[in-house]
Amino acid sequence: MPGKKTTKELINLFESLDDERKAGLFEYAEFLLSKGGPVKREIIEPLDIPRPEQETVVGAIKRLKETYPMIESMAVFSSASSLMTEHMVNGRDLVDVIDEMEALFERSHAEMMKDLK
Repeated sequence: MPGKKTTKELINLFESLDDERKAGLFEYAEFLLSKGGPVKREIIEPLDIPRPEQETVVGAIKRLKETYPMIESMAVFSSASSLMTEHMVNGRDLVDVIDEMEALFERSHAEMMKDLK
């Protein structure tokens, strides 16, 4: 398999299709699933990347993406972007925003682990 494809790439392809082709893609995915059943994913533990004393919100997002490489959910990144906007536009406290981002990624990872059980 040449190069690992990401969920984000699949979503982008899916969103560029018309309704008829989206239905065809679903049918094909169901066909593939019926041939071999679901593949159990292995979720790795977060990497140990310490939080620096001085960190920007953008730096925190980059660090958290590296710490939690298994998280590809656009919902998590959308929420993190909203938090960044709260800090930059509304002046919300930097430390509070980064703390909340860390909690967001931790919850997402915990949910992934729970779904495996």
